[in-house]
Amino acid sequence: MKRTSKGILFCTVFAFIFLFCIGVHAQSNMQNGQNKNIVDVLKKDDKQFSTIMKALDAAGLTDTLKDEGLYTIFVPNNRAFEQLPKGALDNLLKPENKDQLKDVLTYHITKGKLPSEEAAKLNNQEITMLNGKPVKVEVKGKDIYIQGAKVLRADMDAKNGIIYVIDTVIMP
Repeated sequence: MKRTSKGILFCTVFAFIFLFCIGVHAQSNMQNGQNKNIVDVLKKDDKQFSTIMKALDAAGLTDTLKDEGLYTIFVPNNRAFEQLPKGALDNLLKPENKDQLKDVLTYHITKGKLPSEEAAKLNNQEITMLNGKPVKVEVKGKDIYIQGAKVLRADMDAKNGIIYVIDTVIMP
């Protein structure tokens, strides 16, 4: 009888520890963005990405980036949008310019997950963006550039892709 009680106690303790570890792992994945889509990850940092979110909504691309498909997006931060010529962003956000805005934004997105360790191997090569146009990847020291825009932060994970933060809005 004592052996059975010890066995049950051991199994109960083991099961508790196992379930606790699974919970910690799941919480860690959620915090790392692995359970959030690209849009949710960007919305989390409104001070840095409010302009891109406004533009994605205006272009009708928000649902695309919530999709199960895998994407790599090179996201200009708010400061990058501020560097555009005066009135350029307001003009792009007009409903009659939706196609032009969509072309600009899809020039920042490519299909598939491209982690920085792989991007760094593409020095002086091109990748094709969602709008069908190529961008050049350059590596200078430890820095990666996409069509001249410097990557400020790489490998922000989302369950449907990877986000890079860049310092410039790239134009097709």
